[in-house]
Amino acid sequence: MDMERNFKIFMYPYTDKDVVDDKQWRLIGKYGSEGYFFENLRQSHFLTQDPDKAHLFFIPISCHKLRREGKSYEDIAIIFQDYVKSLITKYPYWNRTLGADHFFVTCHDVGVTVTERIPHLMKNIIRVVCSPSYYFQYVPRKDITLPQIIQPFALPAGGNNLKNRTVLAFWAGRCSSDIRDELIQSWQNDTELDIQNKRVDIRNTKGRIVYQEKFLRSRFCICPGAPHVHGARIAEAIHYGCVPVILSDYSVLPFNDILDWSKFSVVIKEKDVHQLKNILKNITDEKYRTLQNHAIKIQKHFQWNSPSVKLDTFRMMMYELWLRCHVVRYEQVDRGTHSTSSSRKMNRFTL
Repeated sequence: MDMERNFKIFMYPYTDKDVVDDKQWRLIGKYGSEGYFFENLRQSHFLTQDPDKAHLFFIPISCHKLRREGKSYEDIAIIFQDYVKSLITKYPYWNRTLGADHFFVTCHDVGVTVTERIPHLMKNIIRVVCSPSYYFQYVPRKDITLPQIIQPFALPAGGNNLKNRTVLAFWAGRCSSDIRDELIQSWQNDTELDIQNKRVDIRNTKGRIVYQEKFLRSRFCICPGAPHVHGARIAEAIHYGCVPVILSDYSVLPFNDILDWSKFSVVIKEKDVHQLKNILKNITDEKYRTLQNHAIKIQKHFQWNSPSVKLDTFRMMMYELWLRCHVVRYEQVDRGTHSTSSSRKMNRFTL
């Protein structure tokens, strides 16, 4: 309630079409969460035209748009850096905290890779990303996980109809990480688990319906780690009432500061992938019903709306940002070498 009443964000003006063009935001596809966030923010009461009233400052840049236009990682890094430099030169707000009260949003892994090449962005800015992996130098105390949600869903939301859930666990996808390789090698031929080494074409409506019907027929849905973005399986599993099984050691789950994931999911260490079936079969029906009921209760948190409504994905993201803005910390970067000094100064700001 405090956030809804008081939280304010200043969005820097944008005119350079190389940086952002709001006519190009897409609300569909695997990067749709990025588009929904921008659209919801522009429609929301959280925006303020008075930067002196702002708790946080939003940098409206779309690495996804730039990448879609064929620009290289190096070109995007230069565009991003030049744009931020222009904000630093034109406005006084960055220098107050060295950018620690600034944030940008990207659901494309290129946005994470680009910021790794700009030290003062990596150290201080709040990165709202779909790539919450420690492999990408994700910093939990400041960065935020943006759930990848592909809308519209192919089918209506699922409930707790256990009678129709005849498959113990389901996963289908590409072998794009070691844990996925192990998952397929261990369980592809099992008769109780439906594990498929098969890429899903989300642009094919029929194929997507067939794929998502499997979520409705499964008790558990496996969500293994990947080298880039989390993937949309977590949101799809929750939408269809399929208890998500998190099989990843090095990533941060969406809304981890707000939701207790142990209440509606099963978290398994990657080294235990060979025990996957035994772990799931040892979960009692009573325990499963509790997990599933909780997963159904939080479906509203993994749903984009336009305009946003209370407790949907956008409001959950706003609350994550609201939590960050109360304690803003920054690390001083050596401007000569673009490296962090071993005796770097850490300051705490209360906004």
